[in-house]
Amino acid sequence: MIESNRNIELENRIEEYLDGKLSPQEVDELWAELIDNEYYLDYMKSVASLKQIGEERQKKSEEVRKEPVQRVWLSAAAAVVLMIGSAILFSLSTETSEMIKPVSTIELDYYRSADGMATESVESDVVRRAISTANTGEVGAALSLLNHELERANSEIEQAELLITSGSILYNSGQFSEAIERFENAKNLNYDDVMLRERNYWYLGNAYFQVNQIAEAKDMLEKAFEMNGAYSRVAQSYLRALSSR
Repeated sequence: MIESNRNIELENRIEEYLDGKLSPQEVDELWAELIDNEYYLDYMKSVASLKQIGEERQKKSEEVRKEPVQRVWLSAAAAVVLMIGSAILFSLSTETSEMIKPVSTIELDYYRSADGMATESVESDVVRRAISTANTGEVGAALSLLNHELERANSEIEQAELLITSGSILYNSGQFSEAIERFENAKNLNYDDVMLRERNYWYLGNAYFQVNQIAEAKDMLEKAFEMNGAYSRVAQSYLRALSSR
């Protein structure tokens, strides 16, 4: 299990923020920290999505519990009531599986600052330009920029970031099979950036989920979970929901 990339204190503050427990000053301090942290911005979006699902599930469960229960004396009628009750319980037990869906979009804003990097590389500039281009709707042009730079990349970590960025752009444009190919290529590269690798597993799991390849999605989400980083808890929630599929 890899724990060096995990910031437990920041994760707790994100959850407190989503629960409305932070003061205005604490909220400002949290956003100041997150604005340069692409990794935990993605994490916050995922946790927020799961909290919304949980709230919807609880609301529906409470509505079921408030239904008036009539006393039925005939054995046949009682059996029918028991069958209906069992159906409701089954529906509630599988509700999370039905409600959890792959992420609709992958965050494309490039938040990493120059202060967070040892050097300002040509590759990072290309990634920023490609993301900016994709955000204006010019997906083809953005992919061309990344493909051109990919042919020139000298290291596997540069190749990985270019592949993951292009895969994210393809994912957001609904080209999930093409995105899977990019993420798979990045997965097979040899590089030491734990956070980048974990993010790729998370994206790849969601891409497989989008095309209903559930076994493959589970495999990638399991890998994200096992890395014990920022996506560990949200990946575990997805795995639990998908276990019945």
